[in-house]
Amino acid sequence: MPPQAETNSSLLRTNCEDGCEEILPKVKTLDNRQWRIVWRNVALFSFLHLAAVYGLYLFLFKIMWRTNLYVCCLIYFSGLGITAGAHRLWSHKSYKARLPLQILLVIFNTIALQDAVVDWVREHRMHHKYSETDADPHNAKRGFFFSHIGWLLIRKHPDIKAKGHTIDLEDVRNDPVLKFQKRYYRIIAPLACFVIPPYVATLWGESPWNAFFVCAMFRYAYTLNGTWLVNSAAHIWGTKPYDKNINPTENKIVSHITFGEGFHNYHHTFPWDYKTAELGTYSLNLTKLFIDIMAKIGWAYDLKTVSEDVIQKRILRTGDGSKVSQGATAMYSAKS
Repeated sequence: MPPQAETNSSLLRTNCEDGCEEILPKVKTLDNRQWRIVWRNVALFSFLHLAAVYGLYLFLFKIMWRTNLYVCCLIYFSGLGITAGAHRLWSHKSYKARLPLQILLVIFNTIALQDAVVDWVREHRMHHKYSETDADPHNAKRGFFFSHIGWLLIRKHPDIKAKGHTIDLEDVRNDPVLKFQKRYYRIIAPLACFVIPPYVATLWGESPWNAFFVCAMFRYAYTLNGTWLVNSAAHIWGTKPYDKNINPTENKIVSHITFGEGFHNYHHTFPWDYKTAELGTYSLNLTKLFIDIMAKIGWAYDLKTVSEDVIQKRILRTGDGSKVSQGATAMYSAKS
């Protein structure tokens, strides 16, 4: 999954064509291309994670219980802006949303500060179309660190720009809600991520210092790393019950952290399924729970799924054997 645009956010976007200055160490990649490190991003992400560690300490030992609960809600709702919004709704069109839900998800997505939806969708569609190639922004074949955060610390591979024109983005570029977000993103995103959430916590007596480091820095870093784990861990470690020939895996730990995005072997096999998973339970897929609730009230509709018959046949045809049961084998044999 986050994928993000050229950097983690518009605030962190660095491009030498815009006049930045870089020091370019001679570090070779797998294709012998020299990495060009963006030192400003290295500094910003380093500061963010140091601040997040301090925020975690405050979260565990210092802040009010109301703030604890509030931060957990912020993590969930900002995460939904990525999982239910940028990913399942806008990147894959796995369901449709009425205007109130679109606006709600854009608000959540802006709080998450992982770039405007239009840019996030571009990166993610590149990832699916060119998965595990040099045109994949976070190619997991380059290792855990690169696919987790390293890809945001260096200049993009030329293949990404060369093949970017092959990605159809007309649907998101013409969406009025997303056009509004994109137009004002540099203004509203910092407010939504770093200013408003801490301010709300001060209304019930939390100190501004604690509120900033917990509600902004810790919460932001947690959500970012959750998205990055889909790009890294869920492409490296786990089983491949649906397609053993691709890198994405089923990783329950990642699913816990990302509200259901860790069933990645399934997702890359059936990317149009709004559940991004075979299972229909909610314990590891809180994003599905949210979408189902929205469907109950009429805000979400046309939820796309994959039939059990198709799933079982795919398991038997291309899976690694980790999920094949005697019942599934008997069902397939009877229908073959």
